[in-house]
Formats: sequence, C-alpha cells, structure tokens
Amino acid sequence: MRIGSRVRLLAGVLTLGLAVSACGGARVADGANSPAPSGSGSGAPAAAGTVKLAVNPWVGYEASAAVVSHLLKENLGYTVELKELSEQVSWEGFETGEVDVILENWGHDDLKKKFIEEKKVAVEAGSTGNKGVIGWYVPQWMADKHPGITDWKNLNKYADLFKTSESGGKGQLLFGDPSYVSNENAIIKNLKLNYKVVTGGSEAALIQSATQAQEQQKPLLFYFWDPHWLFNRVKLARVDLPPHTDGCDADPKKVACDYAELDLDKIVSKRFADGGGKAYELIKNFTWTNEDQNSVANDITNNGMSAEEAAKKWVDANPGTWQAWLPK
Repeated sequence: MRIGSRVRLLAGVLTLGLAVSACGGARVADGANSPAPSGSGSGAPAAAGTVKLAVNPWVGYEASAAVVSHLLKENLGYTVELKELSEQVSWEGFETGEVDVILENWGHDDLKKKFIEEKKVAVEAGSTGNKGVIGWYVPQWMADKHPGITDWKNLNKYADLFKTSESGGKGQLLFGDPSYVSNENAIIKNLKLNYKVVTGGSEAALIQSATQAQEQQKPLLFYFWDPHWLFNRVKLARVDLPPHTDGCDADPKKVACDYAELDLDKIVSKRFADGGGKAYELIKNFTWTNEDQNSVANDITNNGMSAEEAAKKWVDANPGTWQAWLPK
C-alpha cells in the first residue's frame, strides 16, 4: 500500500484487458535499437523488448499502468507483462528479476533504503505528478449532523455510533486489504481512541461501504485516499488527526499523527534503468495529474470499459500530454 509505514487500500483483482502474465518471463530487452515511432497511428512500430510492469491492486494504479502499457505497445513496439502483485512483493521483484517497474510508489522509505540504498537493485525514476493523501473519513451527512465529529479529540464521544458486530464494543475504523502496512493501530493506541480496526478486505469493499453510508445515512469511519474517483461521486469529510510533522511517523509503534501528502513516484530496477532503452525513457518521462488518473479509473470502474479501452480513450483525447513522454 504505501508511504513507508503508511497504507494504501488495494482493490480486488481487476480485469486489466491487457497482456497479464504470471511471475516469470523474458528479461527486459534493450529497446535502444528500435526505430522511434513517427507518431500515434503511424503503423505498428518494430518489435522491441519486454517490460515487466507491476500492477498493485487499486484502480488508480491500474489506470496509470493501462496508459503506460498502451503507449509502450502501440507506439514503441514493446511487449508488456502486467504482474498483479502487492507492494512488498513488487519491490522484491527487483531483486529476483521478475519486476522492472513500479509505477506508483506511496513513500515506502523502508523499502527504498533496503532495495535502493543497500541492495542497489532499484533506482528512483521521478514523480508521477500525482499527489497522494491518506486519511480517515466519514460521510458528509455525519459531519453536517455532528459538527465536532471531524476533530479526533471528539472521536471517543462518538464511538458508539460506529460500533458493529465486529468491533468488540468499540467504534469501528474500516480498513481495506489486510496486506497493506498501516499506521491505524498505532494511531488508535497512542491517541487513546476507543476504536478497533476492522478489515473490509479490498478497495471495492470500502467504496461500497462509503456509498451505502452516504445513501442510507449509515455511520461509517473508514480509511481512504486521494487520488480517487470516489470523491467526485460521494461527499466525504476528512477527520483531522494531529498534523503530520517531520519524523512523527519514524517509529511505527509511536505514530500519533496524520499522514503526510506524498509526491508519488516511480521506481525501476537498476537493470532496467541501465538497459531499458526507449521504454525506460517513456516511463521516466511519464507524469500526469490526479484528474487524469481519476478519469481513466472512473471509466474502468463505472463506465464499463476495460483498462485498455479506458487507456485508449484517454490517449486519444490527450495527445498533447503523452507525446511529451515519448523518447526524443
């Protein structure tokens, strides 16, 4: 999921509509000798190499992977192996050779230290342009009805509203995929909150719960993040935890602060950075906005499009953005 000791909820396996393969496969070939395309729609480019792209299971990441994969295949002639992996396993793939690219890294200072600084099998490849924010949220109707509920100091007063059969007499904080690293238990303990983290299991479960909570006026406190298309469909209010300060989350057991805004970045294997040719250049140049990502993610989730269809729609509508990513 993300941010050093922060998290990102992952969706269940989503159909990518692209060439998905299991772990394994050819090594990345150097595309340096592949002729540069003359532009979109100029005919199939000459065959290049293979790029092994990790796809972490949340739809925003899937949106980025779909667009990058489309351009690698259609404009540069690469084969793309999309590997549906959790964040931790994706990083381990740099060492085993199973992964060339992580397109959306949510901090993970611990993994950067291990795989970039110590093992020297990965390198940073620049910002995605996306700003990542994790937080606790309630549906807007709750903030309207209980004005103090978005201040963490008042959460215990409202704990009974959030009790469920799974929260053991405490208020429930709904979380996503259990595989993600999270600060939630530490925050609850260190702020002395009468709450229990309950795992919903996926991004999809969180979305469904948030939608129902707003439509049916059901109390809900849950973990979520931006960029995400849900904010355009459901009115949510963020709970103000103690502000994040440098170092406040350095010790995972002592975290008592909110999450920091992150400049999401790309990580690639050292081998790919050295020999990935035009594919590496495109990925290094890739940068777009939260709005761009949300539009593709929304088409995948809500408009009945496959990831490939949503990517093509965005590419067709935004040549002025993606043409700047192509190798010169």
